[in-house]
Amino acid sequence: MKHSAWATAALAVSATVLIAACGSSKSSAPSAGATSSSASAGSGSSAATTGKFAGCMVSDTGGVDDRSFNAAAWAGMQAAQAANSNISVKFSTSTSSSDYTPIINTFISQKCNIIVSLGFAMGDATKTAATANASQKFSIVDFSYKPTLPNVDALVFNTVQDAFLGGYLAAGMSKTGKVATFGGQEFPTVTIYMDGYWDGVQYYNQKHGTHVQVLGWDEKTQKGSFTGDFTNQTKGQTLTQTFISEGADIIFPVAGNVGLGAAKAVQQADVAAGSQKVNMEWVDLDGCVSSPQYCKYFITSVLKGETLAVKTAVLAAAGGSFKGGNYIGTLANGGVSLAPFHDWDSKVPAALKSELQQISTGIQNGSIQTLTKSPVSG
Repeated sequence: MKHSAWATAALAVSATVLIAACGSSKSSAPSAGATSSSASAGSGSSAATTGKFAGCMVSDTGGVDDRSFNAAAWAGMQAAQAANSNISVKFSTSTSSSDYTPIINTFISQKCNIIVSLGFAMGDATKTAATANASQKFSIVDFSYKPTLPNVDALVFNTVQDAFLGGYLAAGMSKTGKVATFGGQEFPTVTIYMDGYWDGVQYYNQKHGTHVQVLGWDEKTQKGSFTGDFTNQTKGQTLTQTFISEGADIIFPVAGNVGLGAAKAVQQADVAAGSQKVNMEWVDLDGCVSSPQYCKYFITSVLKGETLAVKTAVLAAAGGSFKGGNYIGTLANGGVSLAPFHDWDSKVPAALKSELQQISTGIQNGSIQTLTKSPVSG
């Protein structure tokens, strides 16, 4: 698979720049950190023919090469395979929402030992299948259930917290006083990032007496910009070019593969200017690992710890310690974080880094509230 090398590398460098304490959950998901692996993709054969524990992943429409959400989960599947040689992993990519149920049912018929579904949009299809097949183990990323389902390990992430840090950082680094964000589709798992980013900018303005504007989203009105999918890079490029023309110099796409179009627009703007005037932040995975060709433009990445969460869920199922329930990744338990600054480490002022640490502590102890109209629940 062409994505294997960088997906594996992503596991090795997803350490946070923020100090995170360990936490606990009633689900089998992890409480902190990430690990490295050299797994490769499964062949797609069933458990019955391989004699191995089969981990089967239902990718959303962005595909496992999206350098973001789907890729992070697939890296977790690969890492589980690397950690336990008795595990075989494979995936099937949905081309539309109508594919979710057929793919899940196919995996059930193939006797997959755990089925991992990805995304808010798969919540209903996963619940229906789990309810009808009580002995089948499932894990789902970005969706939780109340009441919890005993055979579903639901993995959600309070990304409003690290997105708040990302917004604060963007405001602190902007030279034009304008930053921007946009989403792929208007899902709660997308707008929670945008809420955090917007609020982080407002908090910076409050603390510094500045007036940095956010283009593309308003947390109060819940109005903003979306490309309509997670695959069309041209839409991302066009929308980002509009933001740049309006004065934004830091862009935060929450749109999977569409974000690569944003990166292309940033690159072109800087080439045209003859200097690096426009930059961005990546989402879900560390962009410097998943898309190294654009690393110089990534001040940081706003991370969702799904790689380790998926790995842990699969290993728990294979090891006999699987538990249904809901896991929430936070700054406190290491489930969300900011990526290292990489090329920007010497460019981000020490005072701003210190402020980020203080804000992270405040978010964790509750003294700083991170508001969102799309809260996660466990």
